[in-house]
Amino acid sequence: MRSLLRAAGSTVALVAIYYLLPLDHSSTGAAVTILVIGLVLFIGLVAFQVRSILRSRFPGLRAIEALATSVPLFLLLFASAYAVMAAISASNFGGRLTHTDALYFTVTVFSTVGFGDITAKTDAARLVVTSQMIADLLVIGLGLKVILGAVTRSRQQRPQDTDTG
Repeated sequence: MRSLLRAAGSTVALVAIYYLLPLDHSSTGAAVTILVIGLVLFIGLVAFQVRSILRSRFPGLRAIEALATSVPLFLLLFASAYAVMAAISASNFGGRLTHTDALYFTVTVFSTVGFGDITAKTDAARLVVTSQMIADLLVIGLGLKVILGAVTRSRQQRPQDTDTG
């Protein structure tokens, strides 16, 4: 129960922080820097989470907690970049994006739905969206494989640990 509460709490905290950030007062350099640093931190977080899953008594629950923290963080990093880009130049996306618009756009790109109501209009915006698409594939494919592999490995190691005790 604690794992599920921590997972929900982490997600709520990340979303609250995102909505509280003054993203309309940043520069392009700041947006790119935050995105790059955020993605590096995201990779570090996933590595830490995999280690935690391997050591956990309940690896499945720990994996849910890991996904409930890392996936929203990943999405919110791109949503932040899109909100900043739209605030800097309305031409990047055909108009200003609110926090909700940027998050909505990020999720439609992540889910590959692409409704088309918000689109990247400039080369810079298209490059960032393309980067998200590539990163999405890595997160979905490689990220899930690594996390689920850690759960499987942890579960395989546990019976050996209990047999020797």
